[in-house]
Amino acid sequence: MTVTPDRTAPLPAADDLLRSVFRRHAAGVAVITAPGPSGPVGFTATSLTSVSARPPLLSFGIGTGSSSWPAVSEAEHVGVHVLGEHQEELAATFARSGADRFAAPTAWREGPEGVPVLDGVLAWLVCRVVGRVPAGDHRIVLAEVLLGDPAGTGAPLLYHQGRYRGLRD
Repeated sequence: MTVTPDRTAPLPAADDLLRSVFRRHAAGVAVITAPGPSGPVGFTATSLTSVSARPPLLSFGIGTGSSSWPAVSEAEHVGVHVLGEHQEELAATFARSGADRFAAPTAWREGPEGVPVLDGVLAWLVCRVVGRVPAGDHRIVLAEVLLGDPAGTGAPLLYHQGRYRGLRD
């Protein structure tokens, strides 16, 4: 067993500690979309998680202060889009506060259950929301996969150290 020397004293739990640790955690980048009363909404997420194969369930987190939260809080269905490394600008658009996320050059269409489906992604799913679990200043949304398309080509887009990156061998 190798022991890493203690270079610094451990830090107390705080939001800065959590952010610092998770900046070191590489995560896949997804865009979550939903129909809303004033038009489609969407946001970039790195919290997408597979929960169960039977039934097929996934989860993602969303801040309750997010501009997308009011629509997601009421939506019966959501779209989940796995982005490719060629979609860094799309990820940035859906992460940018105040952006018109569905304006050109974003290419999308209304998909099943009225869910906005983005074009050119590695994969997309349409899901039925089955739960919203309070978690601090966020909600964990649980959703059952209804249908989708995994046929996009390319490598995934990752988020690491505050930047979008491609997967390297």
